[in-house]
Amino acid sequence: MSLTYPTRVGLAAALGSIALLGGAYYFQYVVGLAPCDMCFWQRYPHMVAIVAGLLTLPLMRARQVALLLAVVAILALFVTAGIGVFHAGVEYRLWEGPQACSGRIPTGLSAEELKKVLLGARMVRCDEAAWKMWGISMAGWNAILSGGLATLLSVHLLRHRKAYA
Repeated sequence: MSLTYPTRVGLAAALGSIALLGGAYYFQYVVGLAPCDMCFWQRYPHMVAIVAGLLTLPLMRARQVALLLAVVAILALFVTAGIGVFHAGVEYRLWEGPQACSGRIPTGLSAEELKKVLLGARMVRCDEAAWKMWGISMAGWNAILSGGLATLLSVHLLRHRKAYA
């Protein structure tokens, strides 16, 4: 049995997300790098891409449904890439991140409000890269790899429209 074109595209998106999410879990559970809130935000679209991409397999006979799921998987890759760009920008101090995980304390707080902020502060900061390779953080690599795969699959879909029409 050969796989239909939308199923192959969906599975490619799912496998890419499995690899990237697996890498994140490796760094968390094997290397011991605790993820910040924004790291978790990047994981959720990967989970969507995995589910949508894998669902193309049992639905491959329903080509239009499989195609829709493949597109959902690709869109999820674009979303995680966008979050990765935002997170990397926060790490490189290009823009401010969420106060809850960037460690910035707002000014003008009362003593009670300051106490609340300090006691509710997260230990893992979003504005500090825990790991880099070639000067690029994990968030940056997620943006590059997810965005690259999503772009490649999108271009491939557009060039081969007849394969799924």
